[in-house]
Amino acid sequence: MFLIIQPKLSERMKSTDLCLSSEGTEVILATSSDEKYPPENIIDGSSETFWTTTGMFPQEFIINFHKCVKISKLTIQCYLVRSLRIEKSLSKDPVDFEECVEKDLQYTEGALQTEEFSLPEFQATYLRFIIKSAFDHFVSVHTVMAEGLVDNI
Repeated sequence: MFLIIQPKLSERMKSTDLCLSSEGTEVILATSSDEKYPPENIIDGSSETFWTTTGMFPQEFIINFHKCVKISKLTIQCYLVRSLRIEKSLSKDPVDFEECVEKDLQYTEGALQTEEFSLPEFQATYLRFIIKSAFDHFVSVHTVMAEGLVDNI
């Protein structure tokens, strides 16, 4: 006789930051690049490192989760971003994006902008962040966090 013990659903599911390179996430496209401030810095989990843009807008970057994930909250830490649009895609390839949210951010002199988006839970394989305009010629994106549930079965 075998006894099969299954963990409770709450034990199989854990909320995690899905936008970390340690979770297998990658930045697969960025419209500008500087070897000192590469786009991979966005997903390294540190607000001390960052990706910086060139002086033209719009600028964008795409994050690939390599699987379908469920996201309940997005947070971005950036500097000098004026207008931001976030889009999602469920496709196998980074196409067919749909808008999640678009917002004008507040200027924070000498401090990072931390913008939290509590959204109805949604699924995505890709997220595209479009920086439509800025308060200066350059912006920096320090971290992107996507809080979601990962099924550990």
